[in-house]
Amino acid sequence: RVLITGASRGIGRAIALRLAREHQARCLLVYRGNADGAAQTAAEMAELGGQGIPFQADVSEREQADAAVQACLDQLGGLDVLVNNAGVTADTLLLQMEDAQWAQVLRTNLDGAFYLARAVCRPMLMQRHGRIINLSSVSARRPNRGQTNYAASKGAIEAFTRALAVELAAKKITVNAVAPGVIETDMSQRIRDHAGKEIKAAIPMRRFGTPEDVAGLVAFLAG
Repeated sequence: RVLITGASRGIGRAIALRLAREHQARCLLVYRGNADGAAQTAAEMAELGGQGIPFQADVSEREQADAAVQACLDQLGGLDVLVNNAGVTADTLLLQMEDAQWAQVLRTNLDGAFYLARAVCRPMLMQRHGRIINLSSVSARRPNRGQTNYAASKGAIEAFTRALAVELAAKKITVNAVAPGVIETDMSQRIRDHAGKEIKAAIPMRRFGTPEDVAGLVAFLAG
């Protein structure tokens, strides 16, 4: 029983499909606006032996994040794994960055993960088992130009993950973060178009990562 945010496409979809294939997982597929994408994820999960239930929510809003967790408990009968995958970018140089661009990225990438992790703590503590997996990024440590907001959000996610892991370890709840590099998704299209050759040249395998690469690690941590 898994709650995955940002599950309508990209890394979130790949995670849902990997869990369906390997564990016949039942997942609440949280999406913000792409209902068709979430429905497609659910359909592909069913073909692999899993179950996906689309659920619309903006996780940057506390009430909606809480509602997503409650929906998972009600519709799946519990919650074993939380995957905080939802994320946004609004890249621009700091001198030109608007307050709204800063706030949007921090609210979705950091506040959303906080709201959901807090909401799942109680049911996981009651069952003395759980997995919380947060998606970070190499930008937390090696950001590109114009990523002060995104890098700050992901650096905070890594610190948040370490602190929460210490709090929950004794209760048999693990908390981990996965920090991908440049992955071939819609969200990274702009930077791949702008500096793809230079970035790829610095990667030993000379290729970008794929959503499936990330999904394999998340599936391992969820097991």
